[in-house]
Amino acid sequence: MSTTALQPSNPGGLTTTVARQRLLEVGPNEIAREKETSRWVLLASQFASPLVWLLLAASAISGFLGDLIDAIAIAVILVINALVGFFQEFRAGRAIAALRSMTAPRARVERDGRALMVPALEVVPGDLLLLEAGDVVAADARLLEAHALTTNEAPLTGESLSVEKSTAPVPADAPLADRHDRVFMGTSVSTGVARALVFATGMSTELGRVAHLLATTKETETPLQGRLRRLGRSLLVLCGAIVGLVALLGLVRGVPLMEVFLSAVSLAVAAVPEGLPAIVTIALAIGVRRMASQNVLVRKLPAVETLGCATVICTDKTGTLTSGRMAVRELWGPDQEALIAAAAACCDAQLGPDEQGGSGDPTELAILRAAAEHGILREQIETSNPRVAVTPFDSQRKRMSIQRHDGALYVKGALEVIVALSVDGTAGATEAAHQMAARGLRVLAVAVGDGPAEERLHTLGLIGIADPPRPEAIEAIAAARQAGIRTVMITGDHPATASAIAREMGILDQGEGDDVEVVHARATPEDKLKVVRAWKSRGEIVAMTGDGVNDAPALREAHIGIAMGRSGTAVTREAADIVLADDNFASIVAGIREGRGIFDNIRKSLLYLLGGNAGELALMLGAAIVGLPAPLLPLQILWINLVTDGFPALALVMDPPDRDTLVRPPRRPDEPMLGRSEWALIVQTGLALAATTFGVFAWARAHRSVQEARTLTFATLVFGHVVMSLAFRSKDRTLWEIGPLTNLRLVAVVALSTVAQASIMLTSVGRRLFQIADLSPGSLGIAALCALAPITFLEVAKLARRFGRRHR
Repeated sequence: MSTTALQPSNPGGLTTTVARQRLLEVGPNEIAREKETSRWVLLASQFASPLVWLLLAASAISGFLGDLIDAIAIAVILVINALVGFFQEFRAGRAIAALRSMTAPRARVERDGRALMVPALEVVPGDLLLLEAGDVVAADARLLEAHALTTNEAPLTGESLSVEKSTAPVPADAPLADRHDRVFMGTSVSTGVARALVFATGMSTELGRVAHLLATTKETETPLQGRLRRLGRSLLVLCGAIVGLVALLGLVRGVPLMEVFLSAVSLAVAAVPEGLPAIVTIALAIGVRRMASQNVLVRKLPAVETLGCATVICTDKTGTLTSGRMAVRELWGPDQEALIAAAAACCDAQLGPDEQGGSGDPTELAILRAAAEHGILREQIETSNPRVAVTPFDSQRKRMSIQRHDGALYVKGALEVIVALSVDGTAGATEAAHQMAARGLRVLAVAVGDGPAEERLHTLGLIGIADPPRPEAIEAIAAARQAGIRTVMITGDHPATASAIAREMGILDQGEGDDVEVVHARATPEDKLKVVRAWKSRGEIVAMTGDGVNDAPALREAHIGIAMGRSGTAVTREAADIVLADDNFASIVAGIREGRGIFDNIRKSLLYLLGGNAGELALMLGAAIVGLPAPLLPLQILWINLVTDGFPALALVMDPPDRDTLVRPPRRPDEPMLGRSEWALIVQTGLALAATTFGVFAWARAHRSVQEARTLTFATLVFGHVVMSLAFRSKDRTLWEIGPLTNLRLVAVVALSTVAQASIMLTSVGRRLFQIADLSPGSLGIAALCALAPITFLEVAKLARRFGRRHR
């Protein structure tokens, strides 16, 4: 419906009858609700993973074999993980609800020739909106009349400065931030009054377009979720192969069918890292706690690790890279003291206590803060030289003036206007203003005159105002670059301003790319979405920051959405995975360090778990192949999984990030959880553990009974695997280089696991339950000594690899 077609039938607005008819035609003026997924479907989807299926099978088998503790523990872990995932996805659907809350509850319109308040839901195209300061705009409308009108469009554009409005027509395809002849649903009126003709309501408004983008944007599987899914599929195939191989070997040797079944399923359970879901959850929870101390608040648990994978950070400018508060950055003129004093004398704003905050125009607040730094206070000016007359700023005049008691007239405004009214002081001003504008500064000219007339002024100089970069953000961008992460700035600012800030912050000096790739100005919600999708299509892991409603679709589309805690809207926070409590870009880089550390810890725990499991499997398969009895009984295997697997692995995820975490480049997006080098380490670990325990079993089998041989093997495997956890804290540095006491939890777990193993071997109940022989202290000493062989092998291997790299 065109604007012309929407002209009211008379100057007094629509008639009530016409308004009702249009309401039936176009529907209520509201943001449509998202189509909600059934809660039961959401809950069931949490179990749609090969790793979960594998663990469910392991729980059932453990229960069948009589190990109820292991079975219940696995089941509880799976239920907790499912509930965490369910509540995260359920909460993610609340972004549209938050968007709906931004709309005005009521609106003042002109109908039947008189002004009246109506529910905002009943506003229709063709209505005449009556607006004044403090109103929330109920629909998108074109201005018919406007007097000193400014609006706050931060929810839509993300820019904090109020926007001056006028009735002068603007092309329909102009960027949203340049459409000065229109007001938009969800924005608020800062100053002035207006009459406006509604041309779009509900989902046809700019806010409605954002809601549609938000509803149609799908959240992306996190890199960690993808890696775990692929790992679960691999382990599922591996377990099936193990069961088949052991069963075949047992049947060929004539072992009874039930014994074959028990051995096969016990080994299958041994191959599964049952503790992995708990390890991942605890690692992420620890990351949440550590990130909170860095002002990074995590709303969705997997986001902790995803942040560490980021290769590109798409960030808003205002309040994130910059302070979010306008400041005087440059003064130009022969007498800067007089310049700033005259500017302060021409201000209506009021600073808050301790010169923080305040009320009034942000530009004037910046001038008053700069004046205060020179010892000039507006309160003193008003007391010693009170105002006599005020001519407020107007978008047509492009200036304001205040006449004071001493007869002087203080004027500030656009340079071209002040120059036209001045008789001196303008030499070089135009060139200086061009240079300041090129550096991204908003330029104001200041002049004084005699008497009330704005003529024959004396130009004092220029003031350059901008939202200054955060010093810590500049350092953080440099740290991100060193970590191999590209920073991309997306803003609603003018291109010249955006480029100037980007150069000052080092974004355009990243060694590759150009303005088009890393600086995007005058960006609409669709533009932001396109930028995120473009980087994703290149295989990058994208983090997106934002604070306005216009950022919400891109936040949801990105691998990780980061909302501002102070300046961010409720919509943005609901769409985000992470919230920055201090709105500071530097906090993102601190979060990346923690995220990388979390992935490293999950990987080292997984290497420890699978290395031990590989040792158990190799031991059992080796014995089956050469025709020896099973070195371990099913219940002993389950005990090993409970004592030597879970607890040390949980302690490993509590390691602090390595010192070189932010020096390394990001992980490739397609890098698996376990690559070639990791599988090689698992095989090496498994062979070292299996060779040691198989040697003990073969020696003891030749000199002792089967029960004594199994007991020695059982003790060696448990002690060896537990102690071996100390070697998995680093792939390259030895335990003594890291410091044995830098993870006291792991040391405590090793000690407690050793005590637990000793308790079942030294008590009659334990020996009877696990079919353990009564060993002499000398035999226990042999087991303890042999248990040191695997960790010694791993530590020596680290030194050998390091030596080999140095002498290539």
